[in-house]
Amino acid sequence: MRDTRESRLLLVLLVVIAFALITVDIRGGEESPVDGARRAAAAAFGPIENGVAAAVDPVGNAIGAVRDSGERHTRIAALEHENAALKAKLGSDDRNRSRVAELDGMLKKAGAGQYGIKAAEVIAIGAAQGFSWTVTIDAGADDGIKRDMTVLNGAGLVGRVTTVGPSTATVLLANDPDFTVGTRLEKTSELGFATGQGNGPLLVQLLNGKAKVKPGDRLVTFGSHGSKPFVPGVPVGEIVRVDPMGGGLTRNVYIRPYVGFTKLDIVGVVVQAPRTDPRDMVLPPKPAKPRPVPTVTVTVTPPPPGQEQQGQQPQGQQPTDGQTER
Repeated sequence: MRDTRESRLLLVLLVVIAFALITVDIRGGEESPVDGARRAAAAAFGPIENGVAAAVDPVGNAIGAVRDSGERHTRIAALEHENAALKAKLGSDDRNRSRVAELDGMLKKAGAGQYGIKAAEVIAIGAAQGFSWTVTIDAGADDGIKRDMTVLNGAGLVGRVTTVGPSTATVLLANDPDFTVGTRLEKTSELGFATGQGNGPLLVQLLNGKAKVKPGDRLVTFGSHGSKPFVPGVPVGEIVRVDPMGGGLTRNVYIRPYVGFTKLDIVGVVVQAPRTDPRDMVLPPKPAKPRPVPTVTVTVTPPPPGQEQQGQQPQGQQPTDGQTER
């Protein structure tokens, strides 16, 4: 249809009629005069609408599925994030439990030896002084830490304090080659001096070259005058090797330290020495030896010669006259 003046007037007229019918329908409500026409149109066009809806529904379902899929992906991502956060928290909780156990072990050691300690955390390794085996702790002069104080943890001897600042201190570890501590052998009280050897076992020179020692024997600190730098009774380690006895005045043995110097975390600085030497009381209890399995011995006693069991025939003997072999 061409765009003429008559067609534009017709279009305007149709629009006006449509608005008029809409107004009448709204005002009439359920008694609207066009309600019959609406029902007739619904009856006529309903089947067509149902067919179109049936054709369009799969597409609508697919769109809904894509939309729901996006929502599920968003939810999955949120759940994965929450799961990662929970795993991180669980790992943190595991570490906290480990540190609590370490602190508990250290407090038990301090209690057994009657040491007054100040707990600290290792915050750095190495130091400006050039020592090869040192750590820095987060306690210093403000916490009552002084030079030449013994440092321990739940396993045993860690080292001694060498440098003190207001809030930090440097600890020389017992495995440093410049570290030496007096030791005492468990039970026999044989004395010696332990020296660090880096990653290797500690070297102990026993003063008695004829001392009877064997692998598994344990050593503790002998203690220093005035308990500085070492308090007595702190576990050092156990013997793993004994050098053959030579003609020297001393004897060399090698001990495995109780402390793992590469994984230090919580330590305690002994700020108050014990009133009496705890001797071997701080050493951990030795593991119980397994009980031997009893063996059962069965002894068979043969019958006396000439006596045979009743109802039995000697092997190889033939039946005599008047006897029937069964």
